[in-house]
Amino acid sequence: MSTTGQESEPAAAKAADTAPLTEQERIVQLARATAGGGSTLAQPAPEPTFREGVSAYVARLRGGDIGSLPAIAGLVVLFVLFSALRPDTFPTPGNIANLLVQASSIIVLAMGLTFVLLLGDIDLSAGVAGGASAAVMALVLRETGVNWVVGLLAALVTGLVLGTLIGLLVSRVGIPSFVVTLAFFLGVQGITLRLIGEGGTIAVRDDVIVAIANSNVPVWLGWVLAVAAAAGYAAVSLLRWSGQRRRGLSRDNLGVVVLRVVVVAAVLLLVTAVLSQNRARVASIHLAGIPYSVPLIAVLLVVLTLVLGRTRYGRHVYAVGGNPEAARRAGISVRGIRMSVFMIGSTLAALAGVIDASRLNSVAPGSGGANTLLLGVGAAVIGGTSLFGGKGRVSNAVIGGLVIAAIANGLGLLGQAQYVNYLVTGVVLLLAATVDAVSRRRRASSAV
Repeated sequence: MSTTGQESEPAAAKAADTAPLTEQERIVQLARATAGGGSTLAQPAPEPTFREGVSAYVARLRGGDIGSLPAIAGLVVLFVLFSALRPDTFPTPGNIANLLVQASSIIVLAMGLTFVLLLGDIDLSAGVAGGASAAVMALVLRETGVNWVVGLLAALVTGLVLGTLIGLLVSRVGIPSFVVTLAFFLGVQGITLRLIGEGGTIAVRDDVIVAIANSNVPVWLGWVLAVAAAAGYAAVSLLRWSGQRRRGLSRDNLGVVVLRVVVVAAVLLLVTAVLSQNRARVASIHLAGIPYSVPLIAVLLVVLTLVLGRTRYGRHVYAVGGNPEAARRAGISVRGIRMSVFMIGSTLAALAGVIDASRLNSVAPGSGGANTLLLGVGAAVIGGTSLFGGKGRVSNAVIGGLVIAAIANGLGLLGQAQYVNYLVTGVVLLLAATVDAVSRRRRASSAV
C-alpha cells in the first residue's frame, strides 16, 4: 500500500504541473517569476486564432464588459441618420469643424468628471467652477493686460483651489460629495455674479485665447499630427501585445490588434482629410485645418490615459472606486485619492470654461450654468463611465461628448425646437445609464 502511495504522489504532482492554468494563476506565477528575477511563465497562454479572438471579444460583451461600444454604435447611427436627413449641411467640412469645436468644452469637462465618477462620487459644481475660472481669466487679462499665459494660469489655479476645498470637505470632513458640490454650485455662481456684475459681460480679446476655438492649425501640421497620432497608437498597441506575449499572458489575436489599429488610423486620416479642405463660403478666403481645440484634447487624452492606465496613482483610483475598504486595507490613502480626483476635476473644468470663453469671445454671469454640468456628466456616462465607480476611461468622455454634440448639431440643422434636443439627450442618457446598470449586473453574475 505504501509503495502505491509513494508512486501516486509524483504522478499527481506531474499532472498538476501539466494542467492548464487560469489567467489568475498565470498572473500569480508571473509575480513570483518577476520577484525572483525572471520574466516569463512556465506555462504561457496559447496564441489565439483570429476567430478565437473575435469569439473572446463577443464573450466579454455578453459578460457585461461592453466598454464604449454602445456609444460608438450610437455615434455612427447619428452620423448616418443626420447625413441622410440633411446631406447638404451635416456631413460638410464646415459643419464637422463646428461640431468638433462645440464638443470640445463638453469633452474636457467630462474628462475631469471621469476621475470623480470613477470613485462613485459626483461634482455638481464643475460647470459653474469653469465659468468662475473663465471670469477670473477674463478679468486678469482685461484689468492687468498681462500675457495670456498668466490669464490661463489664473483660471487653472482658480479651478484647483475650488477642487481642493471640495476635496477637503469630502475626504477629511466626511460630507457627502452631493451635498458639498451642491453648496458650491450655488455659492460659486454668486462669486461669478459678483465678479462680472448682474447683466454684465466681459469680452475676451486675447488673440491666443480666442484662437483656441476659433482658429486652425496649418494644414501641413495637421497631417503631421494625424500621422504621428496613428503611428503612436500603432506602436503602443503592438508593444503592449508583444509584452503580453513575452510574459505568457492572455492576449488578443495579432490580426485583431492590427485591425483595430487600421480602423483608428483610417478614422484619424479621414477626419484630417475632411478638415483640410477649404470650408470658407467666400472665394477670397481660405479656411482649412484642424481647430486648435482638437490637438489640445488629443494631448489631454494621451496624458490622462497614461495617468489612469500606466501609473500607480491610476491603479489606486480604480482600486478605491472598486472597493474603498479593500483599498484602505491594502495601504492606499483613500482620503488622498478622493481629494485628488476633485482637484483634477475642477482644474479640467476650469480649462473647459476657458475653451467656452474662447468660443463665445466673452464670459457672462451664466457661463458654466444651465445644463453645462448635465452635458458633462452625460458625456462621461454615455461614453461608458460607470456611475457606480471603478469603471471608465478618459476616452469615454471623448466619445460621449461627440454623441451629445452630434445630437444638438443635427437637431439644430433640422430646425427642431430646443425642447426636442433636451428630450433626445435625456433619452440617450437614460439608455446609457440602463446599459451601465445591466452590464454591471451581468459582470457580477459572471464573477459568481
